[in-house]
Amino acid sequence: MNRNYSQLLSVAVLLALPTFNLGAAGHTALGGGIAVVPSHSSQAPIVTIDGGRVSGVAVPGGYVFRGLPYGAPPTGRLRWRAPQPPAEWHGVRDATVFAPSCPQPQGGFTLGPQDEDCLYLNVSTPRLNDHRHEKDLPVLVWIHGGGFTSGGGRDYDPTKLMAEGIVVVTVNYRLGALGFLSHPALASSPGGSSGNYGLMDQQAALRWVRFNIEQFGGDPDNVTIAGESAGGTAVLAHLVSRSSRGLFRRAIVESGSFALTQQSLATAEANGQAFASSAGCPDQTAECLRNLPTDDLLRNFPTVAIPGVVDGRVLTESIGMALAGGRFARVPILNGTNHDEERLFLVLGKYLGLPGLTVSGGTYVVLPEPVTPDSYRRVIKFVLSVTDARAAAIAAEYPLNAYAEPDLAFSALVGDANFACPALQMDTWLSRRAPTFAYEFNDDAAPWRYAPVPVATHLSELPYLFDLPDAPIQVPLSLDQEALAATMRAAWANFAASGDPSSAAVPWPSFDVAHVMSLVPPQPQVETDFVSRHHCSFWAAR
Repeated sequence: MNRNYSQLLSVAVLLALPTFNLGAAGHTALGGGIAVVPSHSSQAPIVTIDGGRVSGVAVPGGYVFRGLPYGAPPTGRLRWRAPQPPAEWHGVRDATVFAPSCPQPQGGFTLGPQDEDCLYLNVSTPRLNDHRHEKDLPVLVWIHGGGFTSGGGRDYDPTKLMAEGIVVVTVNYRLGALGFLSHPALASSPGGSSGNYGLMDQQAALRWVRFNIEQFGGDPDNVTIAGESAGGTAVLAHLVSRSSRGLFRRAIVESGSFALTQQSLATAEANGQAFASSAGCPDQTAECLRNLPTDDLLRNFPTVAIPGVVDGRVLTESIGMALAGGRFARVPILNGTNHDEERLFLVLGKYLGLPGLTVSGGTYVVLPEPVTPDSYRRVIKFVLSVTDARAAAIAAEYPLNAYAEPDLAFSALVGDANFACPALQMDTWLSRRAPTFAYEFNDDAAPWRYAPVPVATHLSELPYLFDLPDAPIQVPLSLDQEALAATMRAAWANFAASGDPSSAAVPWPSFDVAHVMSLVPPQPQVETDFVSRHHCSFWAAR
């Protein structure tokens, strides 16, 4: 992919082994901690956590603590190593401003400073642990999207979600080459594994939550991991990773079904060696790589780090293979997609002056030519890597005369093939062994935040759950959309509390192919035609 648009794209699309041992040095029992300021006070709250005391800020409905370190700066000799515990501090640490986001291509939607010293998280809580409440609150840990190359915890304001009575944690993790480079020189031993450092960061953050969240009023034994796009893929990785077991009780996956097959370690390390040469390390040594300037790493790394790598430590097999075989954490799962996930990418491609852009196989693919009646089958064959006969069958299944324009037909078929039907297959695998709830976000009038797309597409559900202060477009929700947003936030909070998104007003049935919750304003309703609308029987037969 050409560099002249890769930086814009990587931030325009917010897509998700030794780590801390629960008994590792530096993690000590806090004996319940002390929240110096009671929950009804407007004074600056001070909380004692592992490492020292921190001072946050009182906000309407609760408290926010920003820039809390969960790992040592992953710089110098710690670059491309598993995260290490942060250093302790003396006095009261200021936790009122965001820490730097992890390094990523410039010019995107993640505002504020960036630095390699970026292993920080943010906690929003309705109340603190002042020993006056009998029950701790459910905790939701949000893993941001961005193709594993962009984004940050500061991009998501969870104040309205927190108001549903849950503690929300947003996390930074290493991105791009710093988080997902595989290279044999980085293995801890000859022939060992490398890569997935960003996933290790997320595990370290979850361990931090386990040790510290009670001081913020949260229940360390009731943690839900949630994420969108690449963040949703990360949630799936933790579902199947043995080293993530016990760190969460429930999982929410938003638009994460498009990358179920990971690269082999051999392929990823071969790509890493090519990267090292292009970045200025033809000697292929760890010392050279660790001395490279951050800008060189950003400039030479691919636009996305999805689909990830079977590194042998965090992931011992591809996500889809593990899910199909039942090798995953048996926790309640809420999984969903949006009506036309692919449309956003086609629109972005047009803005970038390309024939088109799509997501296939978990990575971006530039269309070889515009989608026209004449090129329709050729583009299908190229993007989906199928035979002429299969491309003809797909074109017959999605005839151009059924759509207003060829782009819409192509968007529908690629979205069905890469998002909707893999999500349905995933729900089928999961529901055999764990409580599973499915949704489709179907508000085609959803307000734009990142690009003007007149349909419920990739990212469209996010402003119904979070405020997105750094998004370039700020269009308010209508009254009906506000009602849907309130219902969605309540459902997400109910799921975090109990493993069931249902409420008295909106009962949510467990998944089967005839029960997918359609998220439409003003009130969600069960849809029974997901399989036929997305041609999933056709895709299952390939």
